[in-house]
Amino acid sequence: MFTIDAHLDLSMNAMEWNRDLRQPVTAIRKREEGLNDKPDRAKGVVAFPELRKGNIGLVVATQIARYVAPDNPLPGWHSPEQAWAQTQGQLTWYKAMEAAGEMIMIKDLAGLDAHVKLWNDGTPNDKKPIGYILSLEGADSIVSIDYLDRAYENGLRAIGPAHYGPGRYANGTDATGRLHDQGKALIRRMEELNIILDATHLCDDAFWDAMDIFNGTVWASHNNCRELVNHNRQFSDEMIKTLVQKDAVIGAALDAWMMVPGWVRGTSTPKGMNCDLEKMIDHMDHICQIAGNAHHVAIGTDLDGAFGKEQCPYDLETIADLQLLPDMLAKRGYAAADIENIMHGNWLRLLRKAWA
Repeated sequence: MFTIDAHLDLSMNAMEWNRDLRQPVTAIRKREEGLNDKPDRAKGVVAFPELRKGNIGLVVATQIARYVAPDNPLPGWHSPEQAWAQTQGQLTWYKAMEAAGEMIMIKDLAGLDAHVKLWNDGTPNDKKPIGYILSLEGADSIVSIDYLDRAYENGLRAIGPAHYGPGRYANGTDATGRLHDQGKALIRRMEELNIILDATHLCDDAFWDAMDIFNGTVWASHNNCRELVNHNRQFSDEMIKTLVQKDAVIGAALDAWMMVPGWVRGTSTPKGMNCDLEKMIDHMDHICQIAGNAHHVAIGTDLDGAFGKEQCPYDLETIADLQLLPDMLAKRGYAAADIENIMHGNWLRLLRKAWA
């Protein structure tokens, strides 16, 4: 079944992890054997051949570069200009993949409809370009508001204002604090440009501010439920209700610590914690119960977002295994139309409404 994944850090993997994503996952893993500079070396699950094998023809692909102040212990760049330059290098990689015929940027309704038609024309997908919608994870690299217009001209269509910790525009996971004037100005300009607001990673204070201010299209590209795993990274039931009221879609994430309670990084294992794809459906189902329907859940895996096989469901060998989900959802009692919506329809509905 045609599938959309609303959160993949492809350029980060290509540029910072030095992975040639044109190669199959097995080849990437083999080349990384013996390396230990990243926790997921030789354990990656995402590459272009596996995306095509899994019929994942459209992804929301990120740019990401954090600015860190002198007192911020998180990894990142020491000036917004450096962060901007990093995101532009990532954009250059996406453009190189377009030139190689591997990817195609999707930034308007005509392009979206043409691409979906291509991937559903009944011919083999092994040579088709993978569509990508450009998103920015954390807005630190937007040096000033006028840079936002430049980014839009370059194809940027969604922004999550925050990532981890304190941000220049909004505070994120494990941080607190309301939106300040610069963050409010960013969100207002996003609305004027029709850039989608990604609520993922916003700390609670900033989330509620953003929901009050922003009147454009909202999604949460990769988020799970606080009721099932109690952490500020997850959405509370009240947050989920507000997103439903805004007709948002929430993409279920496959980072194990967000899927099962009690995960200890570097110690827990997916098998040991019984973390499988059923847990993903548990989070989806919780949102569906709140919404009263299956119109607000979809897929946003975050696979290879600085983790691999060591920290994702044990029954997923590569991202192609997302095609296990339709049968699993059917066994949970989901109707065929709902399953299609979860695999692609909900994202398409949101995008067509946003870009109409």
